[in-house]
Amino acid sequence: MKLPVKMTINGQTTSHEVEPRLLLVHYIRENVGLTGTHVGCDTSQCGACTILMNGQAVKACNLFAVQADGASIQTIEGLAKNGELHPIQQGFWEKHGLQCGFCTPGMIMAACQLLERYPTPTEEQIRHQLEGNLCRCTGYHNIVKAIQWAAETMAAKK
Repeated sequence: MKLPVKMTINGQTTSHEVEPRLLLVHYIRENVGLTGTHVGCDTSQCGACTILMNGQAVKACNLFAVQADGASIQTIEGLAKNGELHPIQQGFWEKHGLQCGFCTPGMIMAACQLLERYPTPTEEQIRHQLEGNLCRCTGYHNIVKAIQWAAETMAAKK
């Protein structure tokens, strides 16, 4: 038995018939073709699959696609506009916030929600927000610096 799902992903409406047990992360990657949302652990421990659903950072491996029916989803592919990186993406570039890059999309999407809630976050707030996202390479120092850079850049544009 398949169920219809319809959602808006990065501003584009998408609809498919899916198995009820299809995880949202697999829907995004396989049905929609947006592979920036990574599959890391399938147990919601690593955060590599973090997306924004209706403005909230969620782990797409922890939800079924049918649970996102009618939702507005933003993935890493939806951040850059007109070929220009989002300030958080640029911050990761400027402050060397990535090494292997596997965790980066999830980190960036978690940072989007953080900066929406706290436009000028403290280092403690940044580290707390990222507790659900694991990085095995960087030690987080440059990730924190990247988010601080993004916050400063975004504040300067207001």
